[in-house]
Amino acid sequence: MSEDTEAPAEAETEEEGAEKVKKKGLSGKALILFIVLPILLIVGGAAGAYFAGVFDAEEPVAEEAQEEEVEEEVEKVVVFYDLPELLVNLSTSGTDTSFLKLGVSLELDDETVLPELEKLMPRVMDNFQVYLRELRKEDLKGSAGIYRLKEELLYRINSSIKPIQVKDVLFKEMLVQ
Repeated sequence: MSEDTEAPAEAETEEEGAEKVKKKGLSGKALILFIVLPILLIVGGAAGAYFAGVFDAEEPVAEEAQEEEVEEEVEKVVVFYDLPELLVNLSTSGTDTSFLKLGVSLELDDETVLPELEKLMPRVMDNFQVYLRELRKEDLKGSAGIYRLKEELLYRINSSIKPIQVKDVLFKEMLVQ
């Protein structure tokens, strides 16, 4: 019987030893979890805020300059200039003929450039006619085709009236037959 009483006592001492080892292991993890991890998070957050520019002090002079720019933008008047309606044959490979009827309006920043623009209008219309005659019906399909047409017309008009700057080309009417 004495062997039976010794076996539980030995088992209890082994369990107590295992618990002590577990407590030591937890204390190391607890140190990392409760001390090192928050410090790393704080340092990382501060570094992120620094690189994001949260700690940069803005100069009051810069704010005044921004306010002046906003006032200048508000005072600008947008001017729209309507081009004559265009009707061109589209390029086709077969015997079918396709036509493009196009109504375009130009967006300008300044009203004072209108007389200069009107003087250069024959050059603009010629550039548009030459480009539009080379288009195929397939080139105008979908929103991507319309966007490419708009960008190309904007590029062509800005290159042909160089000192004057057109902000945007707006389609009033577009019909493909």
